[in-house]
Amino acid sequence: MAERLTAREAIAALTADFTESAAPAGDTAGDGPLGWTGYAGSRARATARTGEQESVVHGTATVGGHRCVLISFEFGFLGGSLGQRTGDRLEAAYEEAVTRRLPLVSLIATGGSRMQEGMIALTQLHRVARASARLRAAGPAQLAVLRDPTTGGGWATLGAGADVILALPGAQIGFAGSRVRPADADPAAYGAEGQLAAGSIDAIVPPGELPATVGRWLGLLAHHDTPPAPAPVPAALGRVREVPSGPRRTTGLSGHDLGATDLPRTGWDAVLRARAADRPRAGAYLDAYFDLRLPLSGDRCGGTDPGLLCGFGLREGRPVAYVAQCGTATRPAGYRTAARVIRLADRLGAPVLTLVDTPGAANDAEAERSGAGAAIADAFAAIAAARVPVTTLVIGEGGSGGALALAAPDNTHVTPDSYFSVIAPELAAAILKRAPDQVRATAGQLRLRPQDLVDLGVARSVAGPRGRRAGQAEDG
Repeated sequence: MAERLTAREAIAALTADFTESAAPAGDTAGDGPLGWTGYAGSRARATARTGEQESVVHGTATVGGHRCVLISFEFGFLGGSLGQRTGDRLEAAYEEAVTRRLPLVSLIATGGSRMQEGMIALTQLHRVARASARLRAAGPAQLAVLRDPTTGGGWATLGAGADVILALPGAQIGFAGSRVRPADADPAAYGAEGQLAAGSIDAIVPPGELPATVGRWLGLLAHHDTPPAPAPVPAALGRVREVPSGPRRTTGLSGHDLGATDLPRTGWDAVLRARAADRPRAGAYLDAYFDLRLPLSGDRCGGTDPGLLCGFGLREGRPVAYVAQCGTATRPAGYRTAARVIRLADRLGAPVLTLVDTPGAANDAEAERSGAGAAIADAFAAIAAARVPVTTLVIGEGGSGGALALAAPDNTHVTPDSYFSVIAPELAAAILKRAPDQVRATAGQLRLRPQDLVDLGVARSVAGPRGRRAGQAEDG
């Protein structure tokens, strides 16, 4: 079980710069809207025990040099439950974030809705959902830190509805609290670690690392009103090498000289280079590209894809969202996670970088049961609807629609160690009823080499080392 701090202890552990906002006026006398006998006494005892008038404290704060509106729950006040006065404070905090155009950070510890206020308490979730939607429409990000416990409506609104969800180790997290779960329920499903594995939260952060992590996230999630410039095309890594005989001119590149970029001679050469085990992968590209990056994980529907890296990073002081395939068949959860990240970047005004490297979308029975078609369609839709520029670099295999779903239609670039094809050569040969010894010739006919892709207008350039490129167009 995670350590349970009071609302103000949780604030003090995150920042020394907090200014509490005045609580909205409201009637706290009597036994509440239901006339629940003894409710007034319970509130009075909770105040005496905690020093708080309600289950949440809110105000403005600075974390890691970034201003935000901060909400902190007091679990000692009737289990951090949500009542009508709690709803007043939460709505006021969201409205302050809208007015000041600041991100909202919630330090959540709650058992859910307050029984002594019945349906009046439950309907506070509608108020929170509306306030959250209003802030989302205004642009600023919402970040949740899940303390112990985070259950019920607080989890299903402030927590699970946030853009970035962090949790403390060992925190109890779930819609069902410990006293209302089935007796045989697996307790691991209701903990931070289980929720991370299920794709419901983005990361588990030790308490000592929380101030720095939240501060970095606030910097990466800054909202920008002006249209951003495209993310620069990454330099090609690894197998790009000098050609001993001097520059090789390749036709079809608008007369541009590829210089020392060594391109594959045949289509099958391109396939072999893209499939080579020693070719640089997404992790190496991201490490070379970003000064700092933080991951986002999970599709919020019960799934994760270890073969897809997503998150936000700093590139020369500028936030850039990234989605990077790691050479495996991309699963439905991966496409849904990618769509989530692209839409968040679009709302915040951050450019997007995608790295394409997959033999194709996962096509096993489990992928079909998990909604592969709908997930791929969602990724296509997210890129198509994005108002921010998307930059794509194909760093390995570009396998059919599973790769194209994460590629920018007008700003895709390729490395010398990549190919992009309507289908893998082996599968194309099988569909055309060709013999196995015709696979190599089929690869050539598909015109899938990097230079072919530029000739066809599918790619804008072949990326070279240290940012040198050959091709038809510059960034943007």
